[in-house]
Amino acid sequence: MNKAIQKHPDYKKYVIDSKLQYFKPHASKIEKTFAEEISSSLNRESKFIVPKFFYDKKGSDLFEKICTLPEYYPTRTEIAILKKLKTELPSFIDDSFRLVELGSGASVKTRLLLDIFTQMQQTTEYFPIDISEILAESSEQLLQDYDNLRITGIIDTYEGGLEFLKNYDDKNNLILFLGSSFGNFSPTDGKIFLEKINSTMKSGDLFLIGLDLVKDSQILESAYNDKQGITAEFNLNVLSRINDELDADFNLDNFSHYSIYNKEDQRIEMYLKSLVNQSVVISKSGLLLNLEKNELIHTEHSHKFTLDQIKTLFTSTGFKINHTWLDEKTNFSLTLVSKN
Repeated sequence: MNKAIQKHPDYKKYVIDSKLQYFKPHASKIEKTFAEEISSSLNRESKFIVPKFFYDKKGSDLFEKICTLPEYYPTRTEIAILKKLKTELPSFIDDSFRLVELGSGASVKTRLLLDIFTQMQQTTEYFPIDISEILAESSEQLLQDYDNLRITGIIDTYEGGLEFLKNYDDKNNLILFLGSSFGNFSPTDGKIFLEKINSTMKSGDLFLIGLDLVKDSQILESAYNDKQGITAEFNLNVLSRINDELDADFNLDNFSHYSIYNKEDQRIEMYLKSLVNQSVVISKSGLLLNLEKNELIHTEHSHKFTLDQIKTLFTSTGFKINHTWLDEKTNFSLTLVSKN
């Protein structure tokens, strides 16, 4: 038996075929965690919902739509930077590396890295970690397009997937954390998360992370308040998920999407605003939620960084910066680091 399964009995293994397998925590474990976290985060004066819960199937599909919006610059900017890596990344890796990705989603940007790996290797192993069921769907599509690809996925949180990876085998990993998802962490939690990644990495492993940079506030606010209202739908969908999975009675018509840029703290702040005085029952969390008109439920922070802050962030969490790639407008960065 694989030692990862021995050490993680909460996971069930699904073998699709010789090229695709994935591991998933038992459903009771996921539901319990979701219910407990929602109960804890909404049962306090400053209410919040952790952003990882955005990404059920519908939420993941909505986020893919957000990535194509004209106002949402991060995706197309990061893709432009990733295209530079085709000639530059091979100087940092060799054919012994596996590609690991945190928050793989629909794997659109992943293909730019897989193109590099499959050119270098007879067989490429891809290890996506994602909380959403979209992982299995996108993996099957990738296998249709890459003949020499083998996929082992983890449908779990980043932390759960990293622990699984730590105990999996001794192969070198290039770990990807693309998009600007790291900005969702508070500064303290972000440092803890980077230290967690560092602790799972072997001396030969590499970590490639996308970080959104500080820029004009109008550009930032437009990116999170698109004219089509897709971001608003994405934000409100988390309430639909709570209704469906935790037997709640949120009326989405009683809430609106609210997003602003906090210049002092260098972050976009996203909320759900209660439009009326209301009470909501969340049965599986055992919670009666009372909300006043204009009360806010925080759903996401998206921190932005300067290049100096990025350097300090990695040196303080045990990393050495190997290279940083930027776009022409210096809106976004990709940084490759290793254990110091």
